[in-house]
Amino acid sequence: MNPRTVCAAVMCGMLVGLLGLAITMRPEAVITLPERVAAELSRSGVSHPVTAVLLNFRSLDTLLEIGVLLLAVVVAYALRETQADPADRMGLDNRLLHAVIAWLFPLMLLVAGYLLWAGATRPGGAFQAGALLAAAGVLLRLAGIRPSDFAHTLGARAVLVFGLAVFLAVGLGAMAVGGHFLEYPPAWASPFIFGVELALMLSIGFALFSLFELAPPHPVSNKGARERSET
Repeated sequence: MNPRTVCAAVMCGMLVGLLGLAITMRPEAVITLPERVAAELSRSGVSHPVTAVLLNFRSLDTLLEIGVLLLAVVVAYALRETQADPADRMGLDNRLLHAVIAWLFPLMLLVAGYLLWAGATRPGGAFQAGALLAAAGVLLRLAGIRPSDFAHTLGARAVLVFGLAVFLAVGLGAMAVGGHFLEYPPAWASPFIFGVELALMLSIGFALFSLFELAPPHPVSNKGARERSET
C-alpha cells in the first residue's frame, strides 16, 4: 500500500478520534444561552430570539458576514472584468413563461417584503427576504430578461455597499450616544434593527444576484457553441 495513503488514513483516524473526544468529553455549559437570550429579549427591540441574536446580541458576526459576501462579489467583478464578455445566451424566449413571470415576479417582491417585516416576531428577516429578491432576479434572467448594463454602473456598486454602510453607520451612531459599537439604546433598538434589515435585504439580494450574473459561462456550452458555428 502507498505510504502516503497509509499516512493520510492514520491522520484522518486521529482527527476523527479527537473530534469524538471533543464531543463526548465536553464540559457542562456554565451559562444556558437560550435562557440568557430570553431574559434579555425585552431589551433587544424584537420579539424573535434569532433576529435578536443576529441583529443585536451578536450583530458584529452578522456585520462580518455581510463583509465577506461583499468581498465575494468584488472578487467576482474583478475576475469577470478580466475576461471577454460573451454574447448573452441565457434565457428562454417563451411567451407563456413571460406571462407567468408577469404574475409571479410581483408576488415574490410582496413575499420578500413580508419576510422582512415578519422577521421581528417570527422566522424571516433580511437574509430570507434578500434571497427571495435574488431568486426573482435570477428568474428574470432565466427568462431572457436582461437588465441593460446596470450591474456595471456606480448605482449598482452603491446598492452592494448600502447594507454594510448602514450597518456601520448605526454601529457608530450607537457609540455617538454613549454606548459601545453596535450597542443599540433600548428605546431605539427596534427602528435601528428594522433600518439595518431593510438595507441588508437590498444589498444581500443584489449581491446574490450579482454572483449568479457574473458567473463565467459553462465551458461545455462554449464548446457546443463553437461546434455549431463550425458546422
